[in-house]
Amino acid sequence: MTVPPTLRRAALAAALSLAALPALVHAAPSPMLDASHPVNWWFAFKFNAASFPGCGGSAQVDSCQFGGSPQDYTSGNGFSQQFVYASSSQPSLSQGGGCVGDTTTDPVGATFKQIYNGTLNYVVWNDQFYGDPAIPSCSGASCGAPWGHSKGVLAWDNQGNGVVMQVSTPSWPASGSAQYPRGSDGNTLGCVQDNDVKVSQHFFALKLSHADTLAVLQGLANASVVTDPGNPQIVKNGGPADIQNAVSQLGQQSDSSTPQVSKLSSGVTLIAKPSALQVPPWQLVSAELGGVPLRAATWWEGSKSIAIPSTSRAGAPACWDSSLPTPGPVAIATSGSWAGRSFSLKGGMGYNFNHAKIGVSTGNGTAYAIFGDMNQEGALSGNCASAQNGRGGLFFALPNATLASSIAKLIGGSTAAAAR
Repeated sequence: MTVPPTLRRAALAAALSLAALPALVHAAPSPMLDASHPVNWWFAFKFNAASFPGCGGSAQVDSCQFGGSPQDYTSGNGFSQQFVYASSSQPSLSQGGGCVGDTTTDPVGATFKQIYNGTLNYVVWNDQFYGDPAIPSCSGASCGAPWGHSKGVLAWDNQGNGVVMQVSTPSWPASGSAQYPRGSDGNTLGCVQDNDVKVSQHFFALKLSHADTLAVLQGLANASVVTDPGNPQIVKNGGPADIQNAVSQLGQQSDSSTPQVSKLSSGVTLIAKPSALQVPPWQLVSAELGGVPLRAATWWEGSKSIAIPSTSRAGAPACWDSSLPTPGPVAIATSGSWAGRSFSLKGGMGYNFNHAKIGVSTGNGTAYAIFGDMNQEGALSGNCASAQNGRGGLFFALPNATLASSIAKLIGGSTAAAAR
């Protein structure tokens, strides 16, 4: 029997529609390794200017694809946009090329482009916007306690599927859409007035389901992150009603003193510390992960009284809440190495310091790689509201032995002395 041409065309159209279904599935927001490679998660560590200056190879910051112009950071001892990264498709760290954040071929730039040049809903938050955008509810160029010490961008589609990118960079990002560009500064790494690429920084991106997106939004509210739902430069609210309602609760200081601990669909544990829970941040993470011992690298200045020392054994410090589990020991990494080159993991204003907040579990059991907002600064005893003890923030604990081992080597140098 001869099939009429109209039926053949209809059958072909149906077949093509079915073939396109996987592409539709992949159209949900995802972390991107480059313009065409979505993954479930990636992590990137940007080096400081002393250890790996400039960009990889002969690359230079020139595109400023999200706004701004290349900056002359020479008066601030230069810059670094060299980086190492890992992902769900390759969980061991490897060195990237070019200038991280300034291209469509690096994870940070490719993932942010999906948001900035797309049609997704978004929330951008940062306690150091430096006045652009201005945040009416906090005074000054940056927002101190009890606002959360937290930075990042969350984006989602109309079904609520999303991607979150945690960053440690002041003044970036500060706009979520090319339709609402930053007015007085750039919005691209290497193209903002603040030299936030002088010291080490970290970036972590994770794919989210609808339920995950809602959990992250609730965590942001619990941590009192700095944003403004009424400003389209940093918030575009849309999608499912429950997500829209959660977005509307942001930009306020939470009175919660209870941490939010959520297991996401990826297996990642999200921990949101509220400002009113005045405990050492990384001890809280250890406690909520079952008392596992940790090694963490954060903005840690040993010369300051707020620098929390390493702890050598399990046990609750004096600055603790009786409702919490008991934390394990927390070691403070003060140096690391890559490709035979050592670098400092201490905090400070020079070009040889670290502003990333990363850690790993070091005991038996589940191996976690941990990405946080918060420095290990505050107090184990005494003034329990000191520094980061009195602020909020998020932590993402990713169970992956290969990644945890790779990060452990990266931050496996010297260790701050223990208090007990």
